[in-house]
Amino acid sequence: MESAAVDVRAEIAAERSELADVLDTLTEQQWDAPTLCKGWRVRDVAAHMSMGFRYSFGSTALELARSGGNLHRMTDRVARRDASVLMPHELATAMRDNAHHPWKPPVGGLATALGHDVVHGLDITVALRLGRQVPPQRLRIVLDTVRPSTLRFFRAHLDDVELRATDLEWTYGGGTRVARPAQELLLLAYGRTLPAVAADD
Repeated sequence: MESAAVDVRAEIAAERSELADVLDTLTEQQWDAPTLCKGWRVRDVAAHMSMGFRYSFGSTALELARSGGNLHRMTDRVARRDASVLMPHELATAMRDNAHHPWKPPVGGLATALGHDVVHGLDITVALRLGRQVPPQRLRIVLDTVRPSTLRFFRAHLDDVELRATDLEWTYGGGTRVARPAQELLLLAYGRTLPAVAADD
């Protein structure tokens, strides 16, 4: 069990470091481009991803209270606010310097923390058509977190659908088969809409 936990921590650190490298290459126009996370630009997603490193538990609780206890409202407000004041290099540095930060979402463990980074990273790289491929061992960890509660939380409408990966052994659900590369299926499970260029591949 401990070795599995150490492996996930290593994958989290690698994902954050790799995403920081990607962020460092982006142009100003790309930082303001839309992502797969509806309503958020690249800088908004990056600000959200680094929030857990930049805010203490108390500060996060205060921001949640200011948003009436609504988690979605709080994360949207804080991401937009922080993205308006933090420079791109500061957001990239926050990811790199906190590669080994122990932050985890309020619900879920290390695999969920990895999922947070992987999915939001794909929100950026897929929308910008950068062609980044998440390593398969990382995808397997995150795909194992997909459950009915995941679909409900992210409003993924996949009733009577079987997701079947074409590049590794993974299936989920039952019904009409949707066969695509694993990282595309992960985005579907997390309620994202694939851009037309990816959908036509």
